[in-house]
Amino acid sequence: MAIKFKILPKKNPQDMSAPEKYYATSVANGETTLESLAEMIAYQCTLTDTDCYAVLRSLEHNMLMELSQGRIVKLGHVGTFQVSLSATGQVLEEDVTATDIKKSRILFRPAKKLKQMLGNLTYQKAS
Repeated sequence: MAIKFKILPKKNPQDMSAPEKYYATSVANGETTLESLAEMIAYQCTLTDTDCYAVLRSLEHNMLMELSQGRIVKLGHVGTFQVSLSATGQVLEEDVTATDIKKSRILFRPAKKLKQMLGNLTYQKAS
């Protein structure tokens, strides 16, 4: 199986007068839900798909709780998740307050096996 891509023209956001260039852009090949993952996992072990779904929902819930507490969540060979902040800078340390925080986001750092998987992908132009 290969990752499909299409070709799209894009402008240079730093120089809007520059001519467009063409870039390969990945094309999604559907999606997989928690229910689908639970069913797949159930076929690979002795648990039922309902049991697997319950575990995945618990994983989802606990990841959200741990991240909201400022903890890094390490998910085995998948990678780590962590909350990151974007804030306005201040000249003096004592002037920094929570109101300087403009947004937060989730950082994901893939683990070694996931990075290796990316190195082994093949690509195919979408028709």
